[in-house]
Amino acid sequence: MEGFDDAGIFYSDNFGSEDQPDENQIDRLQVKKRFKEFIRQFHEGNFSYRYRDQLKRHYNLGQFWLDVELDDVSSFDETLAEKLLKLPSEYLPLFEDAAKEVADDVTRPRPEGEEEVEDIQVMLTSASNPCGLRQLKSDQMSRLVKIPGIMIAASGVRSKATRLAIQCRGCSNVLNNIHVRPGLEGYALPRKCNTEQAGRPKCPIDPYFIMPDKCRCVDFQILKLQEAPEDVPNGEMPRHMTLYCDRYLCDRVVPGNRVTVMGIYSIKKTSKPTKNPREKVNVGIRQPYFRVVGIQVNTEGSGRSSQTSLAPSEEEDIRRLAATPNIYEVIAKSVAPSIWGSLDIKKAIACLLFGGSRKRLPDGLTRRGDVNLLLLGDPGTAKSQLLKFVERCSPIGVYTSGKGSSAAGLTASVNRDPQTRNFVMEGGAMVLADGGVVCIDEFDKMRQDDRVAIHEAMEQQTISIAKAGITTTLNSRCSVLAAANSVFGRWDDTKGEENIDFMPTILSRFDMIFVIKDEHDENRDVTLAKHVMNVHLNALQTVEEVAEGEIPLNTLKKYIAFCRSKCGPRLSPEAAEKLKNRYVLMRNNAGEYERETGKRVSIPITVRQLEAIIRIAESQAKMRLAAFATSADVDEALRLFQVSTLDAATSGNLAGAEGFTTQEDQELLGRIEKQIKRRFVIGSQVSEHAMVQDFARQKYPERAVQKVLGLMLRRGEIQHRMQRKLLYRVK
Repeated sequence: MEGFDDAGIFYSDNFGSEDQPDENQIDRLQVKKRFKEFIRQFHEGNFSYRYRDQLKRHYNLGQFWLDVELDDVSSFDETLAEKLLKLPSEYLPLFEDAAKEVADDVTRPRPEGEEEVEDIQVMLTSASNPCGLRQLKSDQMSRLVKIPGIMIAASGVRSKATRLAIQCRGCSNVLNNIHVRPGLEGYALPRKCNTEQAGRPKCPIDPYFIMPDKCRCVDFQILKLQEAPEDVPNGEMPRHMTLYCDRYLCDRVVPGNRVTVMGIYSIKKTSKPTKNPREKVNVGIRQPYFRVVGIQVNTEGSGRSSQTSLAPSEEEDIRRLAATPNIYEVIAKSVAPSIWGSLDIKKAIACLLFGGSRKRLPDGLTRRGDVNLLLLGDPGTAKSQLLKFVERCSPIGVYTSGKGSSAAGLTASVNRDPQTRNFVMEGGAMVLADGGVVCIDEFDKMRQDDRVAIHEAMEQQTISIAKAGITTTLNSRCSVLAAANSVFGRWDDTKGEENIDFMPTILSRFDMIFVIKDEHDENRDVTLAKHVMNVHLNALQTVEEVAEGEIPLNTLKKYIAFCRSKCGPRLSPEAAEKLKNRYVLMRNNAGEYERETGKRVSIPITVRQLEAIIRIAESQAKMRLAAFATSADVDEALRLFQVSTLDAATSGNLAGAEGFTTQEDQELLGRIEKQIKRRFVIGSQVSEHAMVQDFARQKYPERAVQKVLGLMLRRGEIQHRMQRKLLYRVK
């Protein structure tokens, strides 16, 4: 037992001497020194000192921030990068202090009056794979995490105090330089004043108030991030995350931007006041949020390709595929291969997926490059299946149904934030599909007011909002693929204009309009039945099997994204000359038709249709990664326009209420509708022919009566009974 009482052997940490240095303090000083060495000494192969030069350049321009790649920190000192990843709240302030000290050295001598060095904000970026919102778990709390998403709401820029000054009401004692933690955490004022003065009464409870003019503040902004639509599983609601940005990260993004955010996964107190003071508050539960330390905005139209960059071998395969002689036919066959026939429609969808070239004119105006397509016709013709395929195939795709979509859901809405009570703006489907395709099924079931709301979004590709004091413009640079049924359920060639109740204003914004009829043809029906049987019999086989001459879905998706981001073709001079002559010829033919028949063409040939043909020709050149659209592309674009829009115009008057546009005509339709409802009580049946003859005896135009009956049928107020010989009033 010798040495049992030797003081040098047994000791306790609880009774250390005051002269011992703080190990934590030494560690902090060492870390700050290492950060300074990184900023000063890190250089690339050609001895360009990247961060030191960037810091000096930004500081001289009045931009007090530093962009740092985490991979560079890791290559300089792996331990330092590991500490920054695991404890960013502790080590990021040390990094910013080190940047401030280096900025003090590299910017000397400074002009007079600028002796004090400004604080430097360090913004971090990383090339690592992002973590989805659904993968965020409790073990990543307080760590540095990278998440992708789409911005749907942004608050205004406000101020948050970093250093507080408070004063006591009773004794006027001032406490300065109180540190406030960053993020959404606040500071709880002391309940009592500790200043003791002889001969004075004690200060009351809660005596302190904040002195705003002596506080140091920074700008901050609250953002709302949502999962990208393609990352949301079927049947699930998209998840959201609140983002906190401060200082120079404010006003970097707007709603609709696809972003990748680097930040600290944090928690905040849920400050919900309880009405009952005896009610217990769950003190262990906190609400998660994300404290941003770096934002990367994905470039326009790149979609998923911005996150999944192509390997050189993949890019070589894509360029080899683009050099295939009949690539246009191959892509058309690869669009929804399980659906038989409809080759022209598939070619039009291929043009929509690739799109033309967006042009910015010298006066600042833009011309859209996205192709809009409308599919009209009978049920059971695979319109919805084509829409679902396009949603999966497009780099960015949003699918919605007309009946379940409002104007605000398609464009943008202004809501009140439940916590701050301020108005915030949230983007709708067309904003979320910026740079891709929005698929609208059941387009005819939408209310007329909601269809009018997307006029501007379809042609100008912007959404203007002026509500609740918010006046702004959002981008909606997306193609629109819409599917609709006729008024009577099936296309009726004898009804003409009654089949469709769309206004010319919305029809003229579609580049191509296809009328799909379910015609009875024995040979066609046999072939179609065989195809459907084969699809169902072979459905249990592996999905990866691809027919000969078709492109697999994943390859097609990468090919579309690559072509959209890398190629912007223009018309060649020969193609432009040919198109000019054909446009003039089409205008002359339309004029002669109007003079001979005395009727207006339901879809007038205007500059809008000319631009549509240009976009279709450019999209075909983009499929080949060609710089110019040739005369052959213009011929194919004119053929597609002929078999779609012009044929649809001749098969039935698509002008909707065309011919009933004046005030007198509208009053006439209103009078007829009132009389029909007065004579035709709910629950009764009447012959359609008898009703039309009755109104004809009263000198009402038969066409107007048929128009009103068609509108009431479409609204579901009446129904057909017994092969449309009887009408039944429902509501």
